Amino acid sequence: MNGLINRSIQCFLRDGWGVAVWDDAARAAGVPSQGFEPLLPYPAEVTERLLSAAAARLNRDSACLLEDLGTYIVSHPARAAVRRLLRFGGSDFRDFLHSLEDLPARARLALPDLVLPSLRLRQEGADDFRLEIGPGRPGLAEVTLGLLRAMADDYGALVTLGLDRVAPDGGAEVAIHLLDDAHGAGRAFTLGRVE
Repeated sequence: MNGLINRSIQCFLRDGWGVAVWDDAARAAGVPSQGFEPLLPYPAEVTERLLSAAAARLNRDSACLLEDLGTYIVSHPARAAVRRLLRFGGSDFRDFLHSLEDLPARARLALPDLVLPSLRLRQEGADDFRLEIGPGRPGLAEVTLGLLRAMADDYGALVTLGLDRVAPDGGAEVAIHLLDDAHGAGRAFTLGRVE
């Protein structure tokens, strides 16, 4: 389901830096400027070329760009549906972390063709966790790091996060230390209405 991933990158570039940056990256990657159909398959090489072109155009490291993409997916107003789906994971950040193992199956309910790697959360202490990301999607670890940062902010939690291991096949481990589950007020969230 690289169409959805590519479309996310397209929207991220357009919403964050404008149409001109998207057009430049698309041209450099050899993709049409009108972009991607989210439900169509595209070769993984297209995604790699697009990320490389975007990183070069913005003079940014690809890993940092992917982390910012993860933050964008949760925090940008145009992506409110993703944030809402993730907030169903729990009433606080700790509950949300414990719901991550179910995320690949929940994503398949909404998008049957979207196959996410397995996620496994290990609690290593009262406030220390390790999220294992299974192989299959290189770059997903960095996107997950940005997503976790944004969700911690969304819940009002204070956390430190770090990638401890990233394999070429996309497998990774994210170290999570929860300093304060109620550090701030967090963003409002109500199950019964769309914000």
